[in-house]
Amino acid sequence: MADSPRDAVPAADVLAVHQLYGRQSHAIDSGRAAEWAATFAADGRFDSPSYPEPAIGTAELTAFAERFHAGCEESGERLRHVVSTVEVRTGQSVETLRARAYLQIVGTTSGGEPRLHRITVLEDELTHTVDGWRVRRRTVRRDG
Repeated sequence: MADSPRDAVPAADVLAVHQLYGRQSHAIDSGRAAEWAATFAADGRFDSPSYPEPAIGTAELTAFAERFHAGCEESGERLRHVVSTVEVRTGQSVETLRARAYLQIVGTTSGGEPRLHRITVLEDELTHTVDGWRVRRRTVRRDG
């Protein structure tokens, strides 16, 4: 069954969400913690079964990304966030969207073979801000 016209998300918004996910992935993989945190709303929330507590708000999100990158540096493994199969849907209002995507985290040591760390499903609530679309709430679920 096809989506009804009222459920259609403008192509510009779909593209903006894809760009947001690209910025997020490159920022966290490169150790740009504040830039990664800025892809969330100021009161944004990140929940993942891989971590004991959610990160809420810009300061906690930045600290989370800093710890993530420090762990990579310590292990000597380069991790890459690979977001794919993105589905963008309408939200509760014109200022919100919902998105679902697959996220693979792939690691490579210098001279080593890539290995899949995990594959997860992202469930995002997005909000439109003066700076564009931002994640208000991300819930990560392990696939399988």
